Amino acid sequence: MKLRQLLTFGLLVGALASGWASPANAQATAEPKVPTLDEIKNQADLDKAITALDTKLFDAYNHCDLKTFDSLLADDVEFYHDQGGVTLGRQKLTESIKNNICSGDTQRVLVPGTLKIYYMKGYGAIEMGVHRFLHPKTEAANGTGEGSFVHLWRYQDGVWKVTRVLSYDHHSVGPKN
Repeated sequence: MKLRQLLTFGLLVGALASGWASPANAQATAEPKVPTLDEIKNQADLDKAITALDTKLFDAYNHCDLKTFDSLLADDVEFYHDQGGVTLGRQKLTESIKNNICSGDTQRVLVPGTLKIYYMKGYGAIEMGVHRFLHPKTEAANGTGEGSFVHLWRYQDGVWKVTRVLSYDHHSVGPKN
């Protein structure tokens, strides 16, 4: 081997041996660990943790990643929607997302500057905000919708889960034909 190839090979072996270039490390870098409730020491930590959970939940929602979406819901989740009614239980809520959102024509976007997060001692956090629902395939017919939401996040047994959702004040913000 030439010197350059030996150096490259040596760097690669060293990186693999140290775990720096391992697939597990690449995954950890792509998705940072959300801290436990006990690790959260201030509002900035709480904001970062719950914002990361919100991003993970709605990335799964937007990409119809039902496995990830489902993993973020408590078994006894309660979902209250001002126009759709009440959905009780993780399995029913995941099924509802599969049947109503997985067409690829609904994308949720958090409205910048609307997110508010509050600590709930011994339980987790309350997340509130406004989100917009885009319809890339049928924008002319369906317009853009907007609604307010409240999520109650519980930290239990080493994981964060959504236990209650209020989704309300749904209205149109974009033109319809």
